Order: sequence, then C-alpha cells, then structure tokens
Amino acid sequence: MNEQETYSFETLLLHNRQKVDRVTGAVSVPIQHASTFHQFQIDQFGKYDYSRSLNPTREALEEVIADLEEGTRGFAFSSGMAAISTAFLLLSQGEHVILSEDVYGGTYRVVTQILSRYGIEYTFVDMTDLSAVRNAIQPNTKVFYVETPSNPLLKVTDIKAISQMAKEIDALTFVDNTFLTPALQKPLTLGADVVLHSATKFLSGHSDVVAGLAVVKDEILAEKLAFLQNSFGAVLGVQDAWLVLRGLKTLHVRLEQSIKSAKKIASFLEDQPLVKKVYYPGLKNHPQYALQAEQAKGPGAVLSFEFINEQVLRSFLSKVQIPVFAVSLGAVESILSYPAKMSHAAMPQNEREKRGISNNLLRLSVGLENSDDLIHDFSAALNEIRYDDEKIYVKQGGKK
Repeated sequence: MNEQETYSFETLLLHNRQKVDRVTGAVSVPIQHASTFHQFQIDQFGKYDYSRSLNPTREALEEVIADLEEGTRGFAFSSGMAAISTAFLLLSQGEHVILSEDVYGGTYRVVTQILSRYGIEYTFVDMTDLSAVRNAIQPNTKVFYVETPSNPLLKVTDIKAISQMAKEIDALTFVDNTFLTPALQKPLTLGADVVLHSATKFLSGHSDVVAGLAVVKDEILAEKLAFLQNSFGAVLGVQDAWLVLRGLKTLHVRLEQSIKSAKKIASFLEDQPLVKKVYYPGLKNHPQYALQAEQAKGPGAVLSFEFINEQVLRSFLSKVQIPVFAVSLGAVESILSYPAKMSHAAMPQNEREKRGISNNLLRLSVGLENSDDLIHDFSAALNEIRYDDEKIYVKQGGKK
C-alpha cells in the first residue's frame, strides 16, 4: 500500500504527489508557462507537446483532485460550466438526461438552450423522490445529473440509490460536488461515475480564480473525457491552476470554521419572525437530515433563507453590513446572493416558482468571520426592519 493511502484527508491536502518538486525540491508546484515543448524525436513525442493537451502545472492539479476524490483521473477546466458542459458532451444526439429540478441556473441554461438544439432531451425532477426519478426514466436515458445539496434549496439526493438506478439501465451518474467538496462528500465512492466542481468556490476559496474540475472513476470513461477536453480546449490556465492548488491546502480548516458558523447562523435565523423558512441540511428539521449525515461528513457552509415578503428581503440587504452581496460562494468572506436575479436568473420566473425559488429567498455562503459578529449584524438589520414596520403601522392608525 502506498503510504499516502493511509493519510487522513486533511494531511493528504498537504502531503500528496505534488508535495515536493522532484527536480528542485521546491515545496510549491512550479508554474510552467510554456505553450509548446521541444520534441527530441520525429517519430515519438514526449509526454508534453502542447499545453492545451497537457501542461505540467495543470496536470499537478488534476492529479491532486483525482486523489482527493478517489478517482482514476482528474481534469481541470476554465470554469465550472466548462467542466459541466464538456461532461455533457459524453451524450449523443437523441439521448436523454434526468436532472435535479433546482439545479444551478447555468446548468439549466446549457441543458435547455444549448444541448436541446443538438437533439439531447431532458427532464427535471425532484431527486429526493426516488419514485419520481424512476418514473422519469425513458428508453434513451443515459445520464442522471445530481446536485446535492442542491442550489439553492439545499435538497439532499441519495447518491447511492441514484447511481444504482443508473447502473440498472447502463446510464451514467454525474454529481456536482461544489457545495461539499471531497472534504465532506465523495460521490465516486458512493457509485457515481463523474464528479464535477466549480473550483471557483470552496476548493480555491478566495474569490480570486475561476476554474472547473472533473474527476472520473473508470479508465475508459477517463479516455473519453480526455478526448473531449483536448478537442474543445476549455482548459485551465497555469496561473489559475496554481491558485487552486494553493487554495486546496487550507480547504479543511476553512470548511471546518465555516460549517461551525453556518450551524449557529441557521439556528439563529430559524427563530426570527421575519424569516419564513431556513434551508440547511445541518438543521434536524431538514427533510433529508439523516441522509446527509449518512452520505457526507458534514452539512456544508451554504444555507438559504426565505423572508415573509420581498420588501423585507430588500430592506435587509440595504441594512446588513458584513457579507458581500454578490454572485458566487465558498469564499473566505461571507457572501449573500439573490438566486432569483443571480444564480438562477437564466431560469424563467415561472420555472423558479414551480421549484420553490421565490423572490423572497436569499442564499448565504458562510465565510471565516466571527459568527457572533455575523449574527449581531443580521440581528441589527432585522430589528431595524421591525422598528421601521412598527412606525409605518402606527402612522396608518394601528397600535404598537
């Protein structure tokens, strides 16, 4: 057995195949800017010939993520959507994919507006309902696309059950593991075939890089995805590959702190009169709380919460001070996002509403700030809104 196979995950983040540069002994992966490589023979080329096909810095990241996800081969792309789109190109015209219904808006867009133009069919379904998933299967179903926990309603899908269902019909299971990362969840060990990441998020963790990753379990499938990566060329640049490698080294400690804070904030929000509902798989009243605990090591650091109306949401955003109000998640700073106009803007309003993604919903990615500071900030904003509402009520002839 390789000594590395006995390491815990947090040790493996630091002590892996890329721990030391074999040529110089450097403890940081070299950034190889070369776009092309001299060949010493006319009939047999070396390992590297052109950086779209393979680059030593990108290869280092691909090896590390493959090891962390316990797969056979990793692939680094220019964005999370580049990774997802390239994986979908494993499908052929006339084939069918089943997807989580509240999937990320970018994934919804590429499936409904691009893949559909090439004769690829799709069905969105609540993947927490296994009977509904089974009923959605068609003779041409070839991929089950799972987002768990889902974005933005944090629904949890049984990866083992879906993967088994896929195997029964010789289909593939793709799992978007962006929210949890291999620190908390390893879909390939649960039966999935392809795991996908927006490495822009928790893996890099600092809001300073855009990147996507894919890892596969099967060698034959790896060759197919490698062909697609090289053919379409949406590969990750070497500077960005290095930034993701650097971010990975602190993944465990960042997630540990963020999850601790997320649990406290979710509990706080549950008790707020202006908050209608909190979506977080770390809360015991979450419908899939037990499943999440069974298939993952933690609930993650992303939660969503729904206000009683849109005006309260708008007032809250105008008063809260600490979180960044922005697209994205998984960073050292806490980020508040408005799914209706950010992550799911590509999804028509009627489709959002069918899925429960209302205009009253905010998504929070909890960062590394002191959790008490965040709670105090939220509490002050909510109290100010309640005070303002009472003043308006009194002006209109009501009583305090």
